[in-house]
Amino acid sequence: MVLKVFFPSCCSSAESGILIGRWIPEQSSAVILAVVHFPFIPVQVKQYLREVQQVTKVSVSVLGSWNNSKQEKEESLSEFLEDLGTIFSHEPWIQISKEGDSKFWNCSTLQKQPDNHREEEIILVYYDQRKVMLSHLHPPSDTADLGAEDASKLSAIFNTVASSKVLFMTDRYDDGPIKMTHWQSDGIEASIIVELMKQASVPACMLLTFLLSLVSGVCNSRYLGDSQEAYFSDLSDHQSAKGWAPGDRVLKFWPLSFLWSKLSTCEQLGHRLQHLQVISSSKKAQNQTQLMRKANIFVSLLIDVALGILLMSWLYRKNQIGHLADTLIPVADHVAEELQDLLQWLMGAPAGLKMNRALDQVLGRFFLYHIHLWISYIHLMSPFIEMILWYVGLSACLGLTVALCILSDIIALLTFHIYCFYVYGARLYCLKIYGLSSLWRLFRGKKWNVLRQRVDSCSYDLDQLFIGTLLFTILLFLLPTTALYYLVFTLLCLLVVIVQGLIHLLVDLIDSLPLYSIILRFCRSYRLAAGVKFRVLEQQDGKPLRLLMQKTP
Repeated sequence: MVLKVFFPSCCSSAESGILIGRWIPEQSSAVILAVVHFPFIPVQVKQYLREVQQVTKVSVSVLGSWNNSKQEKEESLSEFLEDLGTIFSHEPWIQISKEGDSKFWNCSTLQKQPDNHREEEIILVYYDQRKVMLSHLHPPSDTADLGAEDASKLSAIFNTVASSKVLFMTDRYDDGPIKMTHWQSDGIEASIIVELMKQASVPACMLLTFLLSLVSGVCNSRYLGDSQEAYFSDLSDHQSAKGWAPGDRVLKFWPLSFLWSKLSTCEQLGHRLQHLQVISSSKKAQNQTQLMRKANIFVSLLIDVALGILLMSWLYRKNQIGHLADTLIPVADHVAEELQDLLQWLMGAPAGLKMNRALDQVLGRFFLYHIHLWISYIHLMSPFIEMILWYVGLSACLGLTVALCILSDIIALLTFHIYCFYVYGARLYCLKIYGLSSLWRLFRGKKWNVLRQRVDSCSYDLDQLFIGTLLFTILLFLLPTTALYYLVFTLLCLLVVIVQGLIHLLVDLIDSLPLYSIILRFCRSYRLAAGVKFRVLEQQDGKPLRLLMQKTP
């Protein structure tokens, strides 16, 4: 029979005393949690362990004795420790002794029943109690007392340490009758800043929840008619099932729905509003996944706002907004001039291609007129550009992502004429392709059956074939001119989409990057451990097998 003793490395220098832990009979394993020092009263120890069991739901008991001969000078101490087995009835009684500074310990068991005297092989496993406590390699807290079906899992050891949090709340500075050694015996691990933040987070979350409820109440204002109210009351369950925000119902009306769907700034504000609702929720995280999600959202929001404040401080320093406003108009004029030169090139003989001159002139003058209107619009707005940028710069306090989304919307507005050119060219090109495909079916004696959604045979007379041939010839010879304009404006629109895509990629990176998990990965990697591994330590004949339990990344 193999007996596994999991011993915390923080107790290796503890004074002599008794071992407190949990015995797992299904695995023949003993998980040592703490060492109780002398002097102590056995009745008080038993009463303390009963209180711990009621709170943690873990069967904590006295498993054996610990003898550190470096700390003790009396030779009769070992005999006294053996006699403690008669007071604390546990089978088997584990005896661990350390001689001086030797790293090889003696570990044995005492069987109280005479028929159980059999030789056992003991494996001594050292583990870092702090890392096991914080690594979350254990089941949820609602399954603290594992059943027999889960007893064979290694998670029982982690769950035992994690569930015994109350046991680690007593340190050596307490005035109680029981003195123990564990991973927090030198003082409960904490930070003054963290504790102050915890105390301040309660009123901050209450204030944030009130503000969010106020915003939701404004969005849900009851200005709708009775019929619309009945409709939205039926729709609310469907919206909540999909995870929509409470204020989405008012955004179903035009033009708010149009602006909300087209402006990336509105989408980002709605995204951040949902994040704030998750953070300020009074509902406690049920598992480690939800806790990590909340922490990642909080750190992402914190860094986003910090970067936004830095951007805002740069914009309002040394009149940077004025310089941007003075640069914006010349840049828009330069883009318009480049588009005019491009259209003049297309109206000639671009790349030596033979274009239809009449259609080329009509399309060129049509697009030039639009550019003229756009330049007039930009110069009309030029006196207000600096004021608009001044107010837009204030939005950076909401976060860098909001400022980037506003930048994307500004680019979309400044290049709206390019998008219009693309839409005109695409619509004209699609109409010609559709006409050519229909006339091509006419040549083959086919037609499109709208009712059955298929191509059927059809007989045409001579006049229909003659008119179809003329139209097909005209559309075919006009197609290269239309296709060239469509290709050029598609490439220009694609360039704008690429720039906006890079901005949105940066926004999504800030929103979805698990910054808290990355920080934990570099600072406290054991918090994100995937499992454990065992390393065999140096051995000596006649001594128990020594293993070191380590976390795997």
